[in-house]
This record gives sequence, structure tokens and C-alpha cells, in this order.
Amino acid sequence: MISYVLPLAIPGWGSIAIIALAIVFLFGGKKIPELMKGIGGGIKEFKKASKEDDSEEEKTK
Repeated sequence: MISYVLPLAIPGWGSIAIIALAIVFLFGGKKIPELMKGIGGGIKEFKKASKEDDSEEEKTK
């Protein structure tokens, strides 16, 4: 049996544009850079923590 992926499960460019406009409308143009800076900092901390975890695992082996 062939399984199909629902086309609604994958957002298209139109959906992404609507979501982006909604974010701009909700947060305003001035808050978006602060929001992105916070997200970037979170990603940086996550990568740093995962690297530290990997180095700790290598030390215990």
C-alpha cells in the first residue's frame, strides 16, 4: 500500500507569509529583532550544552 503525505501538513510559501505578517502585526517591527536575538541566544546555549555533554561522555569512556 502506498502512503501519502497530506499536502496540508507541509506549509507553503503563502502560509509562511501569512504567519510572518501575523508575527509582525502581533509583536511590531521594533520587538522582532529582540525576539530573534533571544532565539539565537537560546540556540547558541543549546549547541554549547550539547557539545559539553558530548565531551563529558567521551571522558567517561
